[in-house]
Amino acid sequence: MHQRRFGRNIGVGFLLVGFVAIVFGLTVVKVKNTGFVEGYDHVARPALIPEGADN
Repeated sequence: MHQRRFGRNIGVGFLLVGFVAIVFGLTVVKVKNTGFVEGYDHVARPALIPEGADN
């Protein structure tokens, strides 16, 4: 019984490591393609206002 549990635990461990690797890989690709983005902090940011826009 312990041998079967150990085998399942190894399998679940590999699945967990694989999932973490996929999420990490997707994050790295996203950051490489888009760069770091600013979080939305409910503050007006002048960098987002187009040139010549009248308020």
